Amino acid sequence: MVLHKNIKLLTWFNFFTDFRLYAPIAIIYFARVSGSYALGMSIFSITMISSALFEIPTGIFSDKIGRKKTVILGALLAVLYSLFYALGQSFFMLSIGALFEGLSRSFYSGNNDALLHDTLSESGNENQYDEFLGKISAMFQIALAISGLLGSFLANWSFSLIMWLSVIPQVICLYLSFQLKELKTHSSESGNIYIHLKAAFKNFTQNKKLRLLSLTSIFGYAFGEASYQFQSAFYNTLWPVWAVGIAKTISNIGAALSFHFSGRILRRFKGLKIIKILIIDNIYNRIVNIISTAFPTILSPLIMSTTSVFYGVTSVTKNTLMQKEFSNEQRATMGSLNSFAGSIVFGVLAFILGFVADKVTPSKALLTLQFFQIINLWFYWKLFNRKD
Repeated sequence: MVLHKNIKLLTWFNFFTDFRLYAPIAIIYFARVSGSYALGMSIFSITMISSALFEIPTGIFSDKIGRKKTVILGALLAVLYSLFYALGQSFFMLSIGALFEGLSRSFYSGNNDALLHDTLSESGNENQYDEFLGKISAMFQIALAISGLLGSFLANWSFSLIMWLSVIPQVICLYLSFQLKELKTHSSESGNIYIHLKAAFKNFTQNKKLRLLSLTSIFGYAFGEASYQFQSAFYNTLWPVWAVGIAKTISNIGAALSFHFSGRILRRFKGLKIIKILIIDNIYNRIVNIISTAFPTILSPLIMSTTSVFYGVTSVTKNTLMQKEFSNEQRATMGSLNSFAGSIVFGVLAFILGFVADKVTPSKALLTLQFFQIINLWFYWKLFNRKD
């Protein structure tokens, strides 16, 4: 049965995709190799900007050629980026790895969610998308929790070891990608990619609700991801390297639970009530992070890790709301357009965050970032006050 096979494979694919032993100390490793926080964060910038540049072509590729082929290409590139990170020890080698990682992400972005949506739609279970998305996405966090805890301890012996061990899960992902069952693609329109792209972009310009949802997703991702990736540098000013993974693991466990129960939680919220979850999340995050970075103590990493309890629910909420607004013909392309903008904003923001940290301190850099994240409250309020 396609539904069972694809969902089972996607579940394990998500797990091994994020089973990266270096994840909790990535910025520490990148900064050590490159010599500064700005250059260290620029590795993340290169990843996201390269991802952005290929977002739209790969999204169209998915809609035109097929979801399975797109996943296979993404997995192959994941093996390559992990190899270059393992071969690292120079900024140049890390940059090549970041370039391949960005390209890999672009093949996954939009496509994998579309694959899940199409799998459920084909079997008549489209209305369960939020529940399945939450449970499958929880595997990302479970993988990060387990690998992060192991990686932070192994980092005491060798950064090189954890980078090489991180290649193995990506090889497993490549194997799993070949086991997926291809589904019928929805696109039957002109083969001209410009017409296809124009149709997708038109949906954004004509749908105000979709525009607001996209803006919350773009800024939420860019600011949130930059903050998350840089947190380890801040934690390392308070805790030793081996302990940084503990805070990250607690955060990942909270996010995994949030993803797992997101479908059940969202069923209790209908219409505008769903937006309340996003508002509560933003307010709680800002209060916790501002206090923790303005007055840093040994407890700050633990306190900040509690914000993850909303992460899964809010991610699934945004994704589900946008999938309802996307058209079937350009579902992956529209998802890629959204990810394109988020990646560009992140790419610029990550370097700026690292630059500010070099000039002041990691805690002050993170503190400054919190105030800019309040902008999403305005977007949520606009959504909450819509009548449709």
